[in-house]
Amino acid sequence: MITINIANQTLTYQGLVYSISSAANGTGEIEGSFCTPLGKFKIAEKIGQDLAPGSVLVARVPTGEVYSQKLSDQQPNRDWILSRILWLDGVEPHNKNTKQRYIYIHGSPDEFCQGVAGSKGCIRMKNSDIIKIFNQVKTGDEVIIQ
Repeated sequence: MITINIANQTLTYQGLVYSISSAANGTGEIEGSFCTPLGKFKIAEKIGQDLAPGSVLVARVPTGEVYSQKLSDQQPNRDWILSRILWLDGVEPHNKNTKQRYIYIHGSPDEFCQGVAGSKGCIRMKNSDIIKIFNQVKTGDEVIIQ
């Protein structure tokens, strides 16, 4: 099981604690709120198997780009989804819209994952961390966000 603690901006898996970044707008389940939902979830899909670290994904499809500072400088307002995606699906009545809201645990530029809320609803992780977890979890595994 993956446990995410919003107050501490951490993700815990198999006894290891990782720094994350959740939504800048706080927590919530309303469509279009750009908030991170709370409760119980399952991993609905794993996307990005065997992609190079830092590979850029848009709409869950690799673009062929690999993140770099130059690319970031060229597109400073881009919402970077990198390396791997764990697409979450809510399993409680209040968070059943999570998959339709495209809420993921995903890789991001490492400087975005320093324990400070800043995403548009997803859980951002360092690329090396999401790749490590991605390789160990299975579709259907439980995720708790509290």
